[in-house]
Amino acid sequence: MSDQEEKIWKQFLRNHMSIFIVWIIIALGAIIAALYVLTWFVGNAQATGLVPEPLNLWALSHIIIFFIWLIIWMLILVGIPLAIIAGAFYVLWWKQLPQEERNAYKQGHLFGHRSKRSDGGGALSFFIFIVFIIKIYLDGNWASPIASWSFDYLFSSWLTALFWVAGIIGIPLLIGLAWWIHYSLKTEP
Repeated sequence: MSDQEEKIWKQFLRNHMSIFIVWIIIALGAIIAALYVLTWFVGNAQATGLVPEPLNLWALSHIIIFFIWLIIWMLILVGIPLAIIAGAFYVLWWKQLPQEERNAYKQGHLFGHRSKRSDGGGALSFFIFIVFIIKIYLDGNWASPIASWSFDYLFSSWLTALFWVAGIIGIPLLIGLAWWIHYSLKTEP
């Protein structure tokens, strides 16, 4: 992060800390809602017969139909409410800021208008996969055929691995972010 970007973030946090906290709460709420909808949909997909329970009976059509319906439910239950909230924030908060302040935030790339392409997502996915393997081993299913697993078990194991990784990586990141915000706001007048 350049000095200008750090300066604009400090200015934003100093002026709008309560809005920043609301954004974080909305983002966490959206993530929790998406995970809840995903968990709900996985359970209901088997109960309604959308997909078969044993993995060895799945066909490509099951996968495609599963993801189409998942996207539809995510849009209805998470995407549309999130878009309404974002629109309300835009009208009720952003448009009410003075034009000079909005221009300063735009010029300082506060909201990430600069694009930096990176293909570096593989390490995190690999780490989640390793944790997934450890979870399967701890459950005692290391040597059992994958076809004998239920879809619920596969999904809950993946979700557990994701939560473990989020805890391992996320908690230190949150502590560091809180420390940086506290320190940077304390050092500048």
